[in-house]
Formats: sequence, C-alpha cells, structure tokens
Amino acid sequence: MQDELLDLVDENDRVIGTALRGDCHGNPESLHRAVHLFVFNPAGELYLQLRSMSKTVQPGKWDTSVGGHISAGEEYVDALYRETAEELALEEFSPCFMYRYILHNSFESEMISSFICVTDSEPNTNPEEISEGRFWSELEIVKNLGTGVFTPNFEDEFTRFLDWRRKNPRRFSVLFSMNGSCGDEGE
Repeated sequence: MQDELLDLVDENDRVIGTALRGDCHGNPESLHRAVHLFVFNPAGELYLQLRSMSKTVQPGKWDTSVGGHISAGEEYVDALYRETAEELALEEFSPCFMYRYILHNSFESEMISSFICVTDSEPNTNPEEISEGRFWSELEIVKNLGTGVFTPNFEDEFTRFLDWRRKNPRRFSVLFSMNGSCGDEGE
C-alpha cells in the first residue's frame, strides 16, 4: 500500500501532482485526498471501527466507520464505495455528501470529503484492516471523547459532524425517513 499513487492537491482541491502514499505519510506538506463515511443504523447509532494493531497510524483506537485514501485519478465517490467494500463489505448503501475539509497534523495533510449513510445491513469487518467494529450511541461517544479511546482524527471529525447536523437538521432527519437516501448521492 505504501506504493499506492495518490494525487497531490492544493488548498482548492486542484490536482498539482502525484506522490506515493509512503512519501505522503510523514510529510505534512503533501496534501492528498481521502474519504470518510459515517455509517448509521436505523436506530441512530454510529458504526465505529477499532483500528488494527498493525496499522501505522493510531493502532488500537476507535475511528470513523470508513476512511481511506483516494488513488490518483480516482473520483471521491468511487473511492468511497471501494473503501467501504474493502473495510466493511457493504455495497448496498446510498452515500450523502456532508462536507469537505483539510486536516493537518504532524504526520500528514488530507483533503477529506465526508459522507453519511443509513443502512440496516450489518457491516462485516475486514480483519486485515479492522480489529472489530460496532454501533455506538451518541451518548457513548460523547462520554468517551477526550479519554484516548478514539483517534484524534475521529474526535475532530465527530465535532465537525455535530456542527453539520446542527446546521442541517432536516437533511439529517430525511436520511432516516427515506430508507437511508438523501437523493443526492455523491457531491
């Protein structure tokens, strides 16, 4: 995976070059694309994954339902479906775009597009990627914020999600009333 070719982008998400994944990790100057997906069940619980202990970044911590890099030339939605199939074996879902943001940390910089879906399908975690996974209530998540249980990236993302939901209450509720469809798959 370290030899996976990724698009490098500027702060406006315009492709300005390519680099190997291994060269992007450890170099916060190499802004590259990634996707995240929040998977909810009809009860409103959020599926989180426990990162494998073999992961380079934040092993053994709970993280966003799905997260992955976008290969060079790949579209965000195509990467989202690929990563979701690889990590959770979910293929029948309707992703709804929430927001895009830049995440800078000491290890890397990512242009992240975040999506949300509601499904009654049970995720089936890939043991090469994920140690385990389960649905969490919002109260459970809030109680565990800041305790070291979650990755710092998830805690940042969860705060962004809460802000998005506060600003888009109708759009969020439509997901649960229309069998997980928001009518605008993709961006």
